[in-house]
Amino acid sequence: MTRDDTLAGVQSRTVDTDRLETHYLESGGDSESGETDGTVVFVHGNVSSSRFFEDAMVDLPNRHRAIAPDLRGYGDSETKPVDATNGLGDFEADLRALFGELDLEAPITLVGWSNGGGAAMRYTIDNPETVDSLVLINPLSPYGFGGTKDQDGTPCFDDYAGSGGGLGNDEFVAGLADRDRSEGGESSPRKVLRTFYVDPTHEFDEDREESYLTGMLDTATGDENYPGNAILSENWPGVAPGDTGVNNAISPKYCSLAAITEIDPDEKPPVLWIRGDSDQIVSNESFFDVGTLGQMGEVPGWPGEDVFPPQPMVDQTRTVLEEYADAGGEFEEVVFRNTGHTPHLEVPGEFMDELESVLGA
Repeated sequence: MTRDDTLAGVQSRTVDTDRLETHYLESGGDSESGETDGTVVFVHGNVSSSRFFEDAMVDLPNRHRAIAPDLRGYGDSETKPVDATNGLGDFEADLRALFGELDLEAPITLVGWSNGGGAAMRYTIDNPETVDSLVLINPLSPYGFGGTKDQDGTPCFDDYAGSGGGLGNDEFVAGLADRDRSEGGESSPRKVLRTFYVDPTHEFDEDREESYLTGMLDTATGDENYPGNAILSENWPGVAPGDTGVNNAISPKYCSLAAITEIDPDEKPPVLWIRGDSDQIVSNESFFDVGTLGQMGEVPGWPGEDVFPPQPMVDQTRTVLEEYADAGGEFEEVVFRNTGHTPHLEVPGEFMDELESVLGA
């Protein structure tokens, strides 16, 4: 399937790999010499699609080739189950298959946002020689999402209760499944887009909002995709990760990305970590983390700060990247003020300046 509503200069394409039918957006790669100044690959996050990078692809200088795939079960790519037991391995292997099919010339600049940041880290761990620079936008913690309590990623419980597919918001998931475009409800997809994907003061262009909302609604729901299955637990809040679906794949039970520090120093790409200071999704007190909700009294029975505090996601990422630098790599942290989970949409000029600084280097 290809789209006919892309922004000018962006092409919609679909290719069959040996893993799945993958839809991707492509732009640029034109220059007077007929050569490109490298390839930039944008990897989207959870409950989103390549649509969230379309604006950045338009803004990117045309001498750079840009690729933005839809991951399995998202956007216009084929829906296939996500095996959570290998963490983000399915997404990494899908990316590798796509790059091979497109014959992308290595090394690439790999840009990962949110869960896509986790997939980008996983790809870099497994294929460091193919990555020239790694750009992480409000990325998933190297210790996954939920269920850990300190900067070293220590699990709150042995079964990783408090993370995984059992913690999805039923109203939100139903809204995705029903392709709800209404403005009503505290957990409707449009409300979540406006309230949590960006700083709440941000105002979308009307047409672009509709495209982003479509990108959210193009999320496959269920036990094998979003949010995933779950098992009962004797530990608070009563559910632990299952073995299929996206939210289980990012549970610390299966997702461990701290091995990025172990990449050979000669192959460690420089890392640019970009984040918004008012991000409500990936933060030290995420409103999507049951530890935060328990502390707020929103989930009954919270066992307290010592047992299950809010996950310090930002601190965890910083700790791992500092270890990355100590082990021969380098990283830079850039924080945009009054910016939420999507700096590339909220402050596109500043975001592009930072990305171009990486490409120029």
